[in-house]
Amino acid sequence: MDFVAGAIGGVCGVAVGYPLDTVKVRIQTEAKYTSIWHCIRDTYCQERVFLTSPTEVAKVRLQTQAQAQTQQRRPSASWTSVAPALCPATNACLEPRPKYHGPLNCLVTVAREEGLRGLYKGSSALLLRDGHSFATYFLSYAMLCEWLTPAGHSQPDVLGVLVAGGCAGVLAWAVATPMDVIKSRLQADGQGQQRYRGLLHCVVTSVREEGPRVLFKGLTLNCCRAFPVNMVVFVAYEAVLRLTRRLFT
Repeated sequence: MDFVAGAIGGVCGVAVGYPLDTVKVRIQTEAKYTSIWHCIRDTYCQERVFLTSPTEVAKVRLQTQAQAQTQQRRPSASWTSVAPALCPATNACLEPRPKYHGPLNCLVTVAREEGLRGLYKGSSALLLRDGHSFATYFLSYAMLCEWLTPAGHSQPDVLGVLVAGGCAGVLAWAVATPMDVIKSRLQADGQGQQRYRGLLHCVVTSVREEGPRVLFKGLTLNCCRAFPVNMVVFVAYEAVLRLTRRLFT
């Protein structure tokens, strides 16, 4: 039942947090965005903020393909000047076609073009991100739950679970953000000319070009997203566990 409760909690968390996850990935991989709201506004105006598969490589590629296609097919000044004469619907003619048409098509395309290794891009950064962040996540949740449990009770009430889950998520993403930036860049790499040769090269190149602050891109958004997402995750998890205990005892 822990597995079922965890699965339901995870699905609820993804449903709550995915739109902001798209914005987070774009801020981390695109230098053109000056703020969170700039990214949200630009994404909404161009695509109305789509929802896609949570599979990491496919997710990042689908989230960033619109920007990559626009940069690769940006028209020259001479073409722009004659475009109206050649095509009345200029915007339609210049609109780049998406390379990927869904998560399964994305995975197949990446495997065909880049081999099976392409599906595991950023796996080293993912391991480095999740190791200490999950340790922080569950340790802080357990400590906060113990601290917020009323005297004479064995577990916190709903408000305590909400606070503990939200704070645990914020703390986990605070320590995970630097490697999350590198993971997103490695997984987005490959749409066009490949820039990074590996994790260390990505870190060095990113810091040299954009300064140390690049490792904390999306930190504010990660923390803002983490609080409601992890409130929902743990409340759903605890609610399912309590429901099953009542049904089977």
